[in-house]
Amino acid sequence: MGIQTFHETLVQSVTDGPTLTAAARASCIPTANRIVLPNNYFYVGKTLRFALSGRISSAITTPGTARFDICMGSAGTTIVFDSLAILLDTVPTTTTVAWFLDVELVCRAVGATTLTTFFPSKATWTCIDILGQAATPPKGVLTAVLPWNTAPVIGAGMDNTAASALDVFFTQTVATGSLTVHNYRVDALN
Repeated sequence: MGIQTFHETLVQSVTDGPTLTAAARASCIPTANRIVLPNNYFYVGKTLRFALSGRISSAITTPGTARFDICMGSAGTTIVFDSLAILLDTVPTTTTVAWFLDVELVCRAVGATTLTTFFPSKATWTCIDILGQAATPPKGVLTAVLPWNTAPVIGAGMDNTAASALDVFFTQTVATGSLTVHNYRVDALN
């Protein structure tokens, strides 16, 4: 027999996140959308879906890599999901092209200290700027299965007995591009 649950949108952005241009890790969601979940919010099987979209630019000569981290924990800095470094396209320079990130995380264990962990049941990034695209227009779009070029793993553990801040970080390895989140939504699927 099944259990009765409901789908709930926890947060939905109505403004853009910051435009990130530095070769550094930084929060990419709007400051107002960094919410805190109450203590003991998670249970084994609880699933969160993170849906983000926005624009990215990168230079042909030094595109570098893109990386997304979903973070939780008391400070919102414990990496519970890491996309790993996604290779950006080297031909041609991309300017303000669209991208879509879709990640579902299933709670695998709960507890204090670092015992609460998550596993990605779905994680994809769709963008024109992923290495492997044909150089001639019209360019198609690639969808990268994440984490990039490796098997999925359980993320770092966090403390479920304390309140947990949600945040998403973006890292680019070179300061020759930019990324802006236009839409950000987190849904509790059960």
